Amino acid sequence: MEILKISREEPPLSPSLKKAATVLKSDGVVALPTDTLYGVAALASSTEGIGKLYDLKRRDGNKPVAICVSNIADIHKYSKPTVTDAVLKALLPGSITVVFHRSDCLNKDLNPGVDLVGIRIPDYPAVVRLVELCGTPLALTSANISQAQSSLEIEEFKDTWSDLNLILDGGRIGTNSGSAESDDDRRGSTVVDLSKEGYYRLIREGTNSGKIIDILQDAGLTEVKDN
Repeated sequence: MEILKISREEPPLSPSLKKAATVLKSDGVVALPTDTLYGVAALASSTEGIGKLYDLKRRDGNKPVAICVSNIADIHKYSKPTVTDAVLKALLPGSITVVFHRSDCLNKDLNPGVDLVGIRIPDYPAVVRLVELCGTPLALTSANISQAQSSLEIEEFKDTWSDLNLILDGGRIGTNSGSAESDDDRRGSTVVDLSKEGYYRLIREGTNSGKIIDILQDAGLTEVKDN
């Protein structure tokens, strides 16, 4: 396992990003910083890599993982959006996971039996550039073991290092990351189900949830609450 330094504005062809892309394309697992928390990623197209993610997280195999894409066009490719591109551009890049019905382009071994998919474009340019280098979405979840505290720096998930192929160390995630509301904001992204046209359902209240809800309501969407 190797640790490489990375900056939020890492150049597109930097050695760190090129190494990460090589590892991911070889069915490996990479830990990386995002705008909210540290995450672990594998190629969404790699069934072997996805399996490693679940093993590393000790995660229930029935719990889905999100994907990370680099642009709005890919949201249309891998899901069935119900909102306009103007709304998507107001939300993304940002600390939100948008949930839509998945398209047939996604690997069937990613969240099998689940018709919905969560999608992120983090407000962290280095991660977006990594997705572009890979040429395919990343399967992305938080770096901590399931049910453990989320991680803002790499030392906080040290118990999983032996299961990782590479760690991209961007330092401590906090107010300088672009989205976190405090230096100890561990809530992760706000997760919103937008699969039903004209409506939104808040699955998880996370970073910047107030701003996100304002955007959705300004777009005319109505909130649906769980019974």
